[in-house]
Order: sequence, then structure tokens, then C-alpha cells
Amino acid sequence: MPRYAAVLITGASSGIGHALALACAAPGVVLHLGGRDAARLEAVAVACRARGATALPRVVDVRDAADVADWIDSAEKLDLVVANAGIGAGIADGAPEPAAQVRAIFATNLAGALNTVLPALEKLRRQPSGADGVRGRIAAVASIAGFIPAPGAPSYCASKAALDAWTVATAPAARAHGVRLTSVCPGYIRTPMTAQNRFPMPGLMSADRAARIILRAIDAGRIRVAFPWWMAAVARLGGLLPPRLTGAVMARSPGKAGLPVDRQ
Repeated sequence: MPRYAAVLITGASSGIGHALALACAAPGVVLHLGGRDAARLEAVAVACRARGATALPRVVDVRDAADVADWIDSAEKLDLVVANAGIGAGIADGAPEPAAQVRAIFATNLAGALNTVLPALEKLRRQPSGADGVRGRIAAVASIAGFIPAPGAPSYCASKAALDAWTVATAPAARAHGVRLTSVCPGYIRTPMTAQNRFPMPGLMSADRAARIILRAIDAGRIRVAFPWWMAAVARLGGLLPPRLTGAVMARSPGKAGLPVDRQ
């Protein structure tokens, strides 16, 4: 029996979204795959079909709330929704972050995630519950970067911190309605987004391994999964330091590239 019979994933054309799609693909599974690059999305769909799944790609921009809501509502039934689409960018040499970059990151990483999770919550709450009392599961992909305000990537860290906090705070109310909500906070994952980084990435792991960790946490109904655990612990401790000290220490690290990298 497949883990989930009907799955919807945003940002499914690469990285974690691609890996999750493949991990869920199996005979009898219907995969709703969203992304902005039609060619890459179709390539993922072909790989999922080769594993026996029914893959339904859809070109969608998570910043378009109405289109995302329509996509989610059009699915007959959903067992799992993963709000994964996101972009990453930073600054270098202590320069101010461009306003356009700030807005772009928040529009995708926070508003785009909410554009996915909110209609999914409404849809799943209307579905009949299973024998375990669960109507469906939702995962929002945040980041360990949300645990510490790094001067080299202020908007990225802040957008992920907000998404994580909202997801964790909303999870108890969602659970009361039969929906399991999980905040996913990975460290460095080998994806096109991290390929631009020109600095050491401790704990770097493959997207396939990350997908396995994420699905286990979702299966277990965890409210938050942060991995690698030791990196999450270090980030948490760093976030407790006085802001001036945190800024001084983090400022020694090179920043991320300034152009957003698409995870849609």
C-alpha cells in the first residue's frame, strides 16, 4: 500500500520537491505537481510515472493566491499537501538588501506558502477522516535558517522564521480538526538553490535523504522536524546570543548570491 494515495507538492520541479515526488510515487498514487518551469516539471512527472504513479503537472505560481486555491480545490481528494516552493538569496559585503529582493523573497517564501497551506487546510477539514481520525496532512518547508537572523540573508531567514512560527502555532488547532500540520526545517540540502553558495555548508545532505527524513516526520505527525539535529541546536543557541554579538560573528561569513534562485 502506498503511504499516501493523493499528494500535492509545490516547487516540485527540482530539489526537495522533486525528491519528495519520487519518494511518494508508486502504483495507485496520484501526484499533483506544481512549478513554474513546464519542461522541468514534465521531466519529474515522467520519472514519477515510470514508478507507476499518476502524475499531473501544473504550471502554477504560488504568488497567485486565486490560481493556487483553484488548483487545490480541483483535486478530488488530498492526503498530503507540501508547501515547498521558495526562493533564496542574500547580500554580500554588508550592503543593504535591495527592496525588490526583500519583497520577492517574502512574496514567495511566506505569502506563497500561505497561499498553499490556507486553502489546503480548508479542503482537508471538509474531507472525511480515516480510521485514525486524520483527514489529511500538510507540510510547510521552512528552514534552520529561520532559527538565527543571519546578516548575509536577512529576508530569507525572516521569511522562514515567520513560516515556521506560524505553522507550529497553527498545528494544535489544525489537529483538533483532523489535520496534521508539520513545519519542516532542513539545513543545507544539495539542490540548485545551494549550488550557488560559495561557503562551507556543514551537514550538507542529498535531497533524497532529506525527503526520507521529511516523510518519516510527517508520518509520525510531528509538529516540527529540524535536521540535522546538531545544526538546529547550534542555530538555536546562536539565536539566543545578543543581536550585536550574533551580527558580529555571522558577518564574518560570506553572504549568499544576490539573485533569487527559484525552487518553483
